[in-house]
Amino acid sequence: MLKRKNLHQNIRSGLDIFEKNWPGKLRGSRAGLLIHPASVNRKLEHAVQLFIKSRTCKLTALFGPQHGIRGETQDNMVEWEGFADKQTGLPVFSLYGLSRKPEPSMLEHIDIMVIDLQDVGSRYYTFIWTMELCMQACTELNKSMVILDRPNPVTGNMTEGPVLDTAYASFVGQRPLPVRHGMTIGEIGNYLRNEFYPFLDFHVIPMQGWKRNIWHDKTGLPWVLPSPNMPTLDTAVVYPGICLLEGTTLSEGRGTTRPFEIFGAPFIDPDMLITHLDGFGLPGVVFRPAYFEPAFQKYAGKLCGGAQIHVINREKFRPFKTGVAVIKAIHDLCPDQFSWKQPPYEYETEKMPIDILAGTDRLRKDIEKGEDIERMEERWQEECSQFDKHMRKKYLLYK
Repeated sequence: MLKRKNLHQNIRSGLDIFEKNWPGKLRGSRAGLLIHPASVNRKLEHAVQLFIKSRTCKLTALFGPQHGIRGETQDNMVEWEGFADKQTGLPVFSLYGLSRKPEPSMLEHIDIMVIDLQDVGSRYYTFIWTMELCMQACTELNKSMVILDRPNPVTGNMTEGPVLDTAYASFVGQRPLPVRHGMTIGEIGNYLRNEFYPFLDFHVIPMQGWKRNIWHDKTGLPWVLPSPNMPTLDTAVVYPGICLLEGTTLSEGRGTTRPFEIFGAPFIDPDMLITHLDGFGLPGVVFRPAYFEPAFQKYAGKLCGGAQIHVINREKFRPFKTGVAVIKAIHDLCPDQFSWKQPPYEYETEKMPIDILAGTDRLRKDIEKGEDIERMEERWQEECSQFDKHMRKKYLLYK
C-alpha cells in the first residue's frame, strides 16, 4: 500500500490482529462470517480468505447484510437471496431478504458468529441492526459471537440528533441511540449485549492504536465502499443529516456520483434555496447551487435543481442540523410541492419514514409548525447529553 504522511500507521483493525487476539476457548470452533466488501485488512486482503487460512477456527458459512455480501445491490431496500459461493464452496446466507434475523437452519453448522462490518457512524445504517438480530439468534441457540472492531469513520467523540424513542423502533433504529452515535460497531455491540442480551457469549477484538478523535482518512486503513452509495468518507460525513431526505419526496442524490452530497428536486430554484440555507448560519459548511439528473431512484432521468454540500470544517460541521435545515428550507420555500414520503419504508408499513429515521415524530411536527431550528437542536442535544452520561460512556472501549 502507498504510504501517506501524517497518518496513524500503528492503527490495526480487529481483522488485522484477530489471530493473536482470538478468544482461547473458541479455538477450533466452527465459524460463520458476516461480512461485505469492506471486510478487508490493511493490505486489502478480505476476511474470507484470511479466515480460510487461519487456524483459529473452521469457516463453515458466510452471511451478508443489506446490499449483498459483494455489495452488488446498488439501490436502497433491494432484497437479495443466498447462494453457494463458487470460490469457497461455502453456503452464503442473506440477512436482507426473506430473513433479516438468522434462521435456526442457518446456524446449524456454526458455533460462533464472527462479524466484520464497516459501520459509518449513523443510527440509520442498517448493519448494526443486522448485528443485533444476530445477537438475538445466537442467544436463543446458544452460539457465541465475536466482533472484529473497526473505526467509526466520522470519529467517536461527537453525538448529534434525537435519541430513538422505542415507539419508533424499526430496521433503521431498533434501540435507543442518537442519530450520530459516536461509537464503534464493537462498542455498540458491547452496549446491546450488556443492556439486552446478558446471556450471550460475546467477545470484541478491539482495534490497536485507534483514538476517538481520529477520522478514517487519518487511520492509514483503506476505504472500501461499505455500501454502493457510500463511496467516500465525504459521503459518510454528511450522511447523518442528508439521509433524512429519504423520509421526503426530495432526492438525496442517489443515482448521481455524489450521493448525499447532492440533493434537490425538479421544483427547486437552486439560488433561492442557497439564500435561504445561508440564513441558518450553519457551521463548517457552504452550499453550491447545483442541477443534476439522477440515473435511478427518485426523479430518474429528470432535471433537478438543488445544491451540493461542501464541508469546509468537519470538526465544526453538524450533519444532522444541516439535514434538518435542508428539509426545513425546502418545506418553507415550496409548501405546495414539498411532501413527506409515505410508508412502506425499510419494512415499516404504518409509521412515517421521517419519523422512524428521526426516531420520533417531534422533528416532523416541529418542521410543520415552523419551530426555530436552534430550539430543536437544544432538545436533541440534551437527549444526547443524557444518553452519553447514563449509557454510552459505560461501553466505550477507546480513549
